[in-house]
Amino acid sequence: MAIAMRKRSGSGSKRQYKEKVLLMYESFFKGDDPTLSNPHFWDELFLLKPKVPHIEIEILRLAADQLSTIKENLNSLVCHCVDTLAHEHHIRVVYALQTLSAVIQAMYKKADQGDCGFNLIDILVGFDSAEQRMTTLMRHCNNFLTGDYPDSLKALCLKLLLIIVTGTDNVSQNTLLEYVMLNSVFESLVQLLRETKSRGQHGHDAVLLLTLLVNYRKHESANPYIVKLSILDDEVALNGYGQVISTSLTDFCRQFDQQRAEIQASWLSSLTNMVGSMFVGEEEAKTQQIRANNALLLALYEATHLNRYFVTTLAHIQSDTSAPPSPNNTLGPNAVAPGAQPQDIMAQPVNLLATFFEYCSIVTQGIKTQGNKTDAITGNVKLCFLILSCIAEDQYANSLIHDANLAFKAQLHRLPMRHRKLQEKVALVQPLAATLLDLLVEFITTHMMKNFPIELYLQCIGVLQRLLCYQKRCHVRLGYQWRELWTALINLLKYLNSSENQLVKKINIFHLAIQIVNILNLFITYGDTFLSSPSSYDELFYEIIRMRSVFTNLNAMALRYSTSEICEFKEHALKLTNCLVNVRDIINHFTPKIDAWLASQSLSTPTEEQILAVVIQNYDSLTLKLQDSLDQYERYSEKPKHTSFFTNMVREVVMDTRGSIDLSTLDTQAILQEFSTIS
Repeated sequence: MAIAMRKRSGSGSKRQYKEKVLLMYESFFKGDDPTLSNPHFWDELFLLKPKVPHIEIEILRLAADQLSTIKENLNSLVCHCVDTLAHEHHIRVVYALQTLSAVIQAMYKKADQGDCGFNLIDILVGFDSAEQRMTTLMRHCNNFLTGDYPDSLKALCLKLLLIIVTGTDNVSQNTLLEYVMLNSVFESLVQLLRETKSRGQHGHDAVLLLTLLVNYRKHESANPYIVKLSILDDEVALNGYGQVISTSLTDFCRQFDQQRAEIQASWLSSLTNMVGSMFVGEEEAKTQQIRANNALLLALYEATHLNRYFVTTLAHIQSDTSAPPSPNNTLGPNAVAPGAQPQDIMAQPVNLLATFFEYCSIVTQGIKTQGNKTDAITGNVKLCFLILSCIAEDQYANSLIHDANLAFKAQLHRLPMRHRKLQEKVALVQPLAATLLDLLVEFITTHMMKNFPIELYLQCIGVLQRLLCYQKRCHVRLGYQWRELWTALINLLKYLNSSENQLVKKINIFHLAIQIVNILNLFITYGDTFLSSPSSYDELFYEIIRMRSVFTNLNAMALRYSTSEICEFKEHALKLTNCLVNVRDIINHFTPKIDAWLASQSLSTPTEEQILAVVIQNYDSLTLKLQDSLDQYERYSEKPKHTSFFTNMVREVVMDTRGSIDLSTLDTQAILQEFSTIS
């Protein structure tokens, strides 16, 4: 390595040694023309290993007037970096790419300091040559990503793109991205997802880049990445995209299982530390555990929301292969092949949706266990419910998750509660729609708390409504224990009524109650078209009659607020009383008949079978009102309702990604060795 010597100030013969590249940096960032003292400056610069920390230090300490002085030098540096990417000598290419990455990263940090007002594009490449330079740079990036180059060089190229994309907190304010829009890397990123090897090494960064680029000025102007992702019909690439997400979520689920097993094995285990098993440690650590999943959840949302072909990937087996996904085997529910031993659930082939459902069952527990400090967790869970909403209102996705021949085993984790044992339910092989219903029932049951998450409950009930509307519309008779759902819904109504004084001051509980009652009305009015058997319909009426006090109290509360002059939710309270009309009629019709039968039999504690017999005998004389729009819902739209949510979510992903990029740890020697093996 070339080394220069400088005599120390003061007496003595000791000398301070400074590497030549550092002396070149010092001269360069003073604004001097480096070629005056050294005509071979640019030839030599890219033969010396870049010192990333020193580049950042030099740039960050520049004052406003100094920035103007070195503008030509910076333009020249970026120009030579880009031109050197076409050089035949590999060492120059690697060092030029690393230097360029370091300069752009440092300039973004300088801009973020806010102490110097400057235009990033002008200071880096100059307005006059910006389009040409950026076009050339993006062409080289595409070449490196798709050509026969070392994986470590591809990784460095992806780092450069991530540095550019995450340069500003608000991705839509990043003016440098205009050139990434004009010179697309979409096809190159998709190609990385197609092949098993490249997907394993670069899949996460490729999916992350696609997700962030899709969110650039999403609702302001035409974004080519949105268009290309929405029409992508390459099944292998979409499967690769899903595989990246599935792998990440599976790792999270494995980690949860491992921590839970360790806690259960400890003699110190208790309900308290079991509930918090996934969220132990300092508050910042808990937040980061959840935020770490936001990027790929956002990727799952974008693909599900934008691409109609992606739903095929959702409900098929995920395997680490470049071949397209294939449907599950034809073994029946819970069946085991002859002579085979039952496999560990985590070792069995699963699909993205099954893994996603398990992830949801884990992360929703964080809301309950972390009390008021749940902003990161609540945002993560909301994103999960928005993904579920997109799935639940897609016709083809519904046909897949309701298909009895596409059955999967998905383990849902349950929150320990005082009234039930901690033991997990045995995961059954069943249609994914049944697993999704289990997930919704679990959320409804376990989140009735003081800090009531009403937005998440509305999202949850919305997903449920979409599933039921599909079943009603297509006459799908899903084999499911519907009583668990009805019990959960009625208990939620009971909670809203009993917590009225605390909740009504802060939130509109009537709106949620209307949604819940209308779900029950959907079963009452159309249940005979999609319930699995007539006995299920009978059980619904039995549950309404058994829990009639809940509906009576709810109706009384709604009447009280509907006649109040000071209640801001007066209209919703009145609407709730109207929604309860059929429930009131059922209670008023059957209760006297049951009482009369009990009196005639001299019974005070009848069995369920006896009550059901009375109900069945008196159906004919029951008159119900046909309510409108029970099977109608507002189609999901990101804008305007959820725009600010996604802006903040993308901002968090950008900041977390930017903080994880470290160019100083790059092993340039490894890249050069890889070049030699390719050559």
